[in-house]
Amino acid sequence: MRHTLKRTIKNLFLLLAVPFYGLYLLLSLLGNPDGTFQTFSQLLSLIPGKTGIYLRAAFYRLACPETSDDILVGFLTVFSHRDTSIHKGVYIGPQCNIGKCTIGENTLLGSGVHILSGNEQHNFSDSQTPIQQQGGKYTKVKIGEDCWIGNCAIVMADVSDKSIVAAGSVLTRPIAEFGVIWGGNPAARISSRTKESNKC
Repeated sequence: MRHTLKRTIKNLFLLLAVPFYGLYLLLSLLGNPDGTFQTFSQLLSLIPGKTGIYLRAAFYRLACPETSDDILVGFLTVFSHRDTSIHKGVYIGPQCNIGKCTIGENTLLGSGVHILSGNEQHNFSDSQTPIQQQGGKYTKVKIGEDCWIGNCAIVMADVSDKSIVAAGSVLTRPIAEFGVIWGGNPAARISSRTKESNKC
């Protein structure tokens, strides 16, 4: 019964989000689609409480590829790229900045987490040219399933399934090993979540 009620509420908010999505599509035709997407993300991030949570989930379900509406996106959290996929059961805390990424099922992001679109967004090799004029490359970072990214962590590279990135860490290189715990700046392997790997 509870599941049915929740699904009904989510469907209602999907209907409420359709005008926002339609306006977003229209304005995208007139300018920069990512810039327009950021504007709507910033606007929706300001809506507090359950209303904001449901409306953000509905809008991202419509606007972002392969995104579920069974997600929770906290107050003041903004997305910078439409090419972002958020899967079922994901929790994203308040005041996060989400770049181009895929976040797997049942992953948790604490407050103030920043997921950058890779670590090559800004070229800076030419000292005679301002950095903002040198361009860069945006990479779609992959965060695996059942991960926990702690408060204020900065993630610039892929994270494997069931891994943990400790609060305040700066992850600059991919986590390839399954179920590991990384921490520090730059982040390094601390231990593993699996009992076998923790045996001495």
